[in-house]
Order: sequence, then C-alpha cells, then structure tokens
Amino acid sequence: MTDSEESGESITAEGLAQLETELAELEGPAREKIAERLKVARELGDLKENAEYHIAKEDQAHLETKIQRLRERQRNAVVVDVDASSDAFAFGRTAKVTDDAGRTHRWTLVGSTEANLAEGRLSAESPVGQALRNHRVGETVKIATPKGERTFTIDSVS
Repeated sequence: MTDSEESGESITAEGLAQLETELAELEGPAREKIAERLKVARELGDLKENAEYHIAKEDQAHLETKIQRLRERQRNAVVVDVDASSDAFAFGRTAKVTDDAGRTHRWTLVGSTEANLAEGRLSAESPVGQALRNHRVGETVKIATPKGERTFTIDSVS
C-alpha cells in the first residue's frame, strides 16, 4: 500500500465518477425540490403546527448530511490506477472466479464504499477480497471463513 492509499479511501475512477454524479444530483435537483417543498409549506401559514414544513425541514437536514458525507468521501478519495497489463486480480480489475461448490463469480475489486456484491463489486477490504488480491490466473486460494475453509480459483482477469 502506498502512503496516499493509507491516508485516503481507495476508489476506482468509475466509483469517483458515480460519486460526483450523485453529488451533482443532490446539490442541484434534490436541493431545489426541498426548497420548493419548504416554500409551499410556508405558504400554508403557522409554522409551529405545520407538519409539512417540519417534515420538509427534516428531509432538508438529512439531505445536507448526506451531501456532507459524500463531500468528505470525495475529499478523501484516492483513485487507484489499474494495471491492465498484469494477470493478477488487483484493485479495479475484474476476475472470473470459481468457488469450491463449482459456482462461477464475476467480481471487480473495489473500495469498501463502492462494494455491492449483488452487482459484482467485491470490497478489496473484505476477507475474500484481501485473500484474492494480487493472485494470478490459475491460482487457487484457500480462505478461512466463519463457515469453514473455502477455496477459490481465479479463472481469468480483465
């Protein structure tokens, strides 16, 4: 791990682009929608007993908190360059992996905040991600899991 990876959050270039797209949506249209809700609620009169106004203010606070968290992630993001010339399963690379039950998985190794196993994005910080990281095509890796030892074979890397 490099010094920059230790001081920030590893992320793929695609993950950073998705983060920036989400921020643009939240800071633009989502803020405008909340502002419009607040304006309409204010026009209803007495703010002390105006449920619509209080709900909109609460939603606004949640939105601003989410924006703040995403901005923090963006500030700490360290885009990791992908070495496409290697046959190792490294950060940002996608591998076809077969487990000991004969099931095939297609995983891309990503940062923890990008991870979504249902979409094939495996956290590099997860036990399986850590164990498979930097192994080459054809290698078999044994991993201790809570349910016992599992074996994974790296079939291809792209």
